[in-house]
Amino acid sequence: MRLTPEQVATIRRVVRETAANRHLAVVMPARDEAAVIAGVIASVSRHLPGSPVIVVDDASADGTAAVAEQAGAVVLRLPVPLGAWGAIQTGMRYALKQGFDAVVTMDADGQHLAEEIPKLLKIRDQDGADVVIGAYPERGSRARRLAWSLFRRLSGFSLADLTSGFRIYSRRALWLLASPRATLLEYQDLGVLILMRSSGLKIVETAVIMRPRLAGKSRVFSSWWRVALYMAQTVLLLLACAHHRRRFKSG
Repeated sequence: MRLTPEQVATIRRVVRETAANRHLAVVMPARDEAAVIAGVIASVSRHLPGSPVIVVDDASADGTAAVAEQAGAVVLRLPVPLGAWGAIQTGMRYALKQGFDAVVTMDADGQHLAEEIPKLLKIRDQDGADVVIGAYPERGSRARRLAWSLFRRLSGFSLADLTSGFRIYSRRALWLLASPRATLLEYQDLGVLILMRSSGLKIVETAVIMRPRLAGKSRVFSSWWRVALYMAQTVLLLLACAHHRRRFKSG
């Protein structure tokens, strides 16, 4: 059968994209996401052929690891829960050891859309950024948006979405975030952003579409107690950083 010019062009494009994607890994922290994770992995495989999905199972109790393996992901099992950031760091360290040049981090609950990843890659290539954040500030409640406004004022960041975990990291960023300096951080948000900014990394963001989680609930915002604890930790971190900057400038 003879191929049409359009079919030949499509095949060549897919081959080019598959070859390029072999340098990129997707890291997905997961805890008790067995109901939805197979669909998320399948979507990544469709939109990023050639890029492995690294699922870091944060001591799930519902068989998430087995479902992810059946869906074709590389699964790293944590014997005890480390939280989302600890799981992400585990995936980053694995990706570095495997020689990947960049990592996309995304949630396993279906909020982050794999079809938006090429947009992050395009912005990275255009701007030469170390980090590109997929921003969707509309997802937050009014209370969360007020918190972001306070955090922006205290941190000096102009980013619209400070807590999005949908990001692409360069190898330079991965080395920094896989280091002991980042181990004590709790979430993939302001602490990580401040560390990268202080290390001279270029951080940009671009608007993306997100959807409500397909199952489960947020680990950070699952109760008012956790929200209050998160707010207190973040404000203390920002005040400490601001005090350090003032001392550095005056010294």
